[in-house]
Amino acid sequence: MAKAEATFHVFRGEAADAESGVEASGEYQEYKVPVEEGMVVLDAMHYIQGEDAPDLAVRWNCKAAKCGSCSAEINGKPRLLCKQRMDALPLDEPIVVSPLKTFPLVKDLVTDVSWNYKMNAAIPPFQPKEEDTDKWEVFENDVVRTQEFRKCIECFLCQDVCHVLRNHDRKDAFAGPRFMVRLASLDMHPMDARNDRVKYTKEEAGIGLCNITKCCTEVCPEDIKITDNAIIPMKERVVDEFYDPVMKVLRGIGLAHKK
Repeated sequence: MAKAEATFHVFRGEAADAESGVEASGEYQEYKVPVEEGMVVLDAMHYIQGEDAPDLAVRWNCKAAKCGSCSAEINGKPRLLCKQRMDALPLDEPIVVSPLKTFPLVKDLVTDVSWNYKMNAAIPPFQPKEEDTDKWEVFENDVVRTQEFRKCIECFLCQDVCHVLRNHDRKDAFAGPRFMVRLASLDMHPMDARNDRVKYTKEEAGIGLCNITKCCTEVCPEDIKITDNAIIPMKERVVDEFYDPVMKVLRGIGLAHKK
């Protein structure tokens, strides 16, 4: 019995060169890949590297869906190459593999995601209420509330699919879903003493630009409920802090607290 064969259309291209004025360019090239049982798309990219295009640039590391390195787009949808199984894709039509659209091209399937690390560094860090952590009393509900946020592998698929960043390129005004998750994990920590993080979420991170379409939640490989458990609660905190007159009164008389 003949082995199944998949046709791949893989983007091949080079980054722009600002000094020479050369713009980013590229095109899709076709490759045939025999399909073995248990294969994922990353296996197919490795086959192409080994048999047809040794210079194909693909970023990867663990091949276990835990490092977030092999993010790309498969048939237009942000995915981890190592998690997308071949037996879940139709083989009667070409499988299109392209780099993340939201970030600048480096080469082929590799993009420059360094903006995310700059954004991460700008977020107000955790500030403990007490220096002596031996005295901390943290309840189980507080731990459970933020535990899922710590599963993030920083694959930036949520950043890639977010229409504010992807379609409107508002990196100047919006931090993106991944960092709404980080802001939520910090602000919901019961021992965090910062009182400016909600203001940062509103004015610097631009949470008002998110219209909660849940596209970020749909692509998360760790199944983090980004919209329901991070973005919406942070929106509520912004409303409570800046727009709700009742909450202002309650805070003024000491009956409402941040955490």
